[in-house]
Amino acid sequence: MTGLLQNLIDGLGRGSIYALLALGVAVVFGIMHMLNFAHGELITIPGYLTYWAFNNGWTWWTVIPLIIISAVLSSLLIERVAFSRVRGATDFTMLLTSFGVHFIVSAGFLLYVSASVKPIPRPGWFANTVSVGSLNIEVFDLVVIGVTAVVLAGTTWLLQRTMFGLSLRAAASDFDTARLMGVKSDSVIRGAFALSGFLAGIAGVFWIMREGQVTPTAGINPMLQGVLAVLIGGLGSLRGAVLGGLVLGLAEVLLRSWLPLGIQNLTTGFVFLMIALLFIFRPGGLLSVPQVERV
Repeated sequence: MTGLLQNLIDGLGRGSIYALLALGVAVVFGIMHMLNFAHGELITIPGYLTYWAFNNGWTWWTVIPLIIISAVLSSLLIERVAFSRVRGATDFTMLLTSFGVHFIVSAGFLLYVSASVKPIPRPGWFANTVSVGSLNIEVFDLVVIGVTAVVLAGTTWLLQRTMFGLSLRAAASDFDTARLMGVKSDSVIRGAFALSGFLAGIAGVFWIMREGQVTPTAGINPMLQGVLAVLIGGLGSLRGAVLGGLVLGLAEVLLRSWLPLGIQNLTTGFVFLMIALLFIFRPGGLLSVPQVERV
């Protein structure tokens, strides 16, 4: 029982990061009906800035705002330079654009920075644990879960109680009607990308802390986890994105603990098998919603 509780806490800590990544992907999908495969670059770019900052004497207290702000600005820049040019294009064109942004950013760091792994120091409390009875809970997991809960509550308030949130939800439901009602398309799209960048920045803080390094391809894994979580939860559902992230994190941790030692390296394969079975029996994901045509 103690081992199960320990794994559940570990899984929630990992899944909370995935939930933030998935929610950022889902916000952009709700507006543009596009899975943003460049979302991982909102981890890569802040990661290299973090490496630069620590080499210039910064501390984690000053680096955390840098990561979040750079993720928001990177998201807005990507929207302005790339996605604003293909609004109204086919889904395939937008998909290729997102992949193109990913490869351009990765190639840029590879060519003009370095292909080598850049180490990033973890905070001093990273490996600390708190004992609760027979449980040894990592402080990192508690911080991730707590911060994620606050961020998700704030995002819910933003979407439900503000004019920006109302505009965002209206545009996600029917963009044409929303524009006829006075919603400015440019403002709501840029707002969605800014919110997506903010959520990626919060996730990026914990992702960079956990990995302790950055490479030109550092954004691939967080991008894949975010997209997978959105697909598991159900495209078009913000609640589904959060649920999908938590389920994915729990599945990874629980499978790694339950599988025999000789095949633990196949954990990712078993996770994908479970996702495939989910799509067979629930093609729309855990919380499927009606889809509308992108305009």
